[in-house]
Amino acid sequence: MPPARLPAVTYMSAFILNLAALRAGLSRIEARAPAGELDLPVQEWPGWIQATIEVDRTGDLVSVLAHIHAVARLQCVRCLTDFEAPLEVDLRVLADRAGTGRGLEADLERDDYMKFHNGRQLDLRQETREALLLALPITPHCQETCLGLCLRCGADLNQGACGCAQPA
Repeated sequence: MPPARLPAVTYMSAFILNLAALRAGLSRIEARAPAGELDLPVQEWPGWIQATIEVDRTGDLVSVLAHIHAVARLQCVRCLTDFEAPLEVDLRVLADRAGTGRGLEADLERDDYMKFHNGRQLDLRQETREALLLALPITPHCQETCLGLCLRCGADLNQGACGCAQPA
């Protein structure tokens, strides 16, 4: 049940907005889907992908601001340990009804200026997937103080000093 201080919340799954059910003006939607529904590998994205989405609908123009929460399973580049990292991502999408762009829809979508919908649904799965993938760290660390592996014997230095000869 949503907290009393928030406006009415609509729940949806799979990150596909049902535009016919949205009233004009501002709406708040809670969305959640398993990683597989967003074409993300389930073994690397445990749990649900969740979002709080604010949708502002003015006629056929739909403005979306989403705050997405997910957990990614990563491997530390220093010690090769698998760990889970929470991700918080913001996503903004502006969408108009197809046919209102005077033939420029393909160019505008390709350049990421705008997305188009059919008047019934607005599919945010691809944009959500891309936002999550772009939020992944390039060099993930299990912790900032990770010591990594010994360059000689490969021992995990986070577990203590290794047994190989130390340089003088």
